[in-house]
Parts: sequence; structure tokens; C-alpha cells
Amino acid sequence: MGRFHRILEPGLNVLIPVLDRIRYVQSLKEIVINVPEQSAVTLDNVTLQIDGVLYLRIMDPYKASYGVEDPEYAVTQLAQTTMRSELGKLSLDKVFRERESLNANIVDAINQAADYWGIRCLRYEIKDIHVPPRVKESMQMQVEAERRKRATVLESEGTRESAINVAEGKKQAQILASEAEKAEQINQAAGEASAVLAKAKAKAEAIRILASALTQHNGDAAASLTVAEQYVSAFSKLAKDSNTVLLPSNPSDVTSMVAQAMGVYGALTKAPVPESKNSGKNSRDAQGTDANLEELGRVKLS
Repeated sequence: MGRFHRILEPGLNVLIPVLDRIRYVQSLKEIVINVPEQSAVTLDNVTLQIDGVLYLRIMDPYKASYGVEDPEYAVTQLAQTTMRSELGKLSLDKVFRERESLNANIVDAINQAADYWGIRCLRYEIKDIHVPPRVKESMQMQVEAERRKRATVLESEGTRESAINVAEGKKQAQILASEAEKAEQINQAAGEASAVLAKAKAKAEAIRILASALTQHNGDAAASLTVAEQYVSAFSKLAKDSNTVLLPSNPSDVTSMVAQAMGVYGALTKAPVPESKNSGKNSRDAQGTDANLEELGRVKLS
């Protein structure tokens, strides 16, 4: 009779003719509503054209039927006013950076107001944001400037890294070169030391063998032959160079030179005697040596 009587639940229901009449039918499914495009002004006084999509569901059919005349229209208007209010709190840059936060704020504001209508807003999504042409151009210039800045920074960082790598490579090369030179010098010194040691050992062995040979039978004859050979070899090389040398008075007398050399050798191989007992003999040996030296002549060749 013009008053609310009951809500018909899903399933079989009985209506009394004339007395009962179905007044409202509400769907409990999720409803999608396109929010029309509208103008909104940001915090930095930029006018935007913005639209969105609203997703809602009727939670209480009684409130949706008797709490508001047209629930979908009411929610759409509420979404538009809430969107304008939220955009006025943000600058243009934040509108693009914080779209998720803006959507969440609009959903919370709609749910607080639409609770009396038995409607719950599930989510709100901004579809398109249109800015004025001049603002769009300035934004494009800003983006290009930011890209150039990043490119310059990256190029400078690349140059710096390249210079660091080159310097590090030169440093390592110098270190390796110095280490190689050090190792080469060490090896060369070790080689020279080994060569000197080997020569000394060979000379010592030769002297030992020579000394052993001289003590054997006919050792003096072998020594005389060796001295004669060395004398002839040295004398044959005198004319090759322009030098000043001292020669005996008779250089062709090989026998005399060998005799003198063997005399010196014999004097060196004799055992030393005390001075008190052999002073007269030493004096005679010295006089004999002086006499031998006087027999040597000096010839200057140039």
C-alpha cells in the first residue's frame, strides 16, 4: 500500500495481487561506471581535463533503493567532485607521479559518503589526463632537458672511468716492467756471478793440475816448453798494435829468456830460510838477480 514491506530473496517468492508490488530491482554484481571527462585545477594553477572509471557494488539493496533516488548517478557525481578536490591538493608533477595515491584517496572519500546509500566503491582508475598544449610543450622540453642532462652525466662518467682504466693500465704496465727489469738484472748478476765462479774454479783446477804436473818427472822441461811457446806467441803479436813495450836486449834469444823465467820460477818455489843463517846467501842471490836485470836491454817500439 505504498510502504516498504519486505525484500525478496533469491528463489521462490509469493506476491499478493493488488497488495504487493515490486518497486525496485537491484543487482548485487559489480557495476562499472564511466566517469565523464571534467576540468580540474591543480595546486600550481594548471587546468586539466581528466576522466576515469568507477567500480562499485550494492551492499544494501534497501539503502540503495530508499536512501537515494539514483545511486549510480549520485556516485558518479560524488566521484567527480572528489576528483576535483583531490587534484586541487596536488601539483601537476605529483598528479603524474602519484596516480595510485590519488586513486586510493578518491575511493576512500567515496566510501565515506556512499555508506548511507548501501554502496561500496571497490576501486577507481584515472583513464586519461589532458594538459593544455603550452604546458605539454614545456613538459616535453623539460623531459628533453632531463634526458640531455642524464646523457651528459653518463658521458662524463664514462670518460672518467675510461681515464681511470687507462691510468690503472699504465700503472700496472710500469709495475710489471720494473719487476721484469729487476728480475732481468738479478738473473744477469746471478749469471755473471756463476760465470766468475766457474772461471775461478776452472783456473784453480788448472793451477792445481799444473802444480801437480810440475812436481812429476820432467816437469821442469814441460814448464820450459810452455814458457817458450808463450814467449813466441806474445812476441809475434807485438807488431799488430801501436804500443810502447819493454824488450830484452836480445829478443831473438829464446833460450836466454826461458832460462831467466825458469830461474824466477825456481826462486819462487824454494822454501824460505831464516835471515840470520842465510844472510850471505840471500845477498849473493840478490846480486845475481841484479846482474840478470842489467843484462836486459830496453827497446822502445812505437
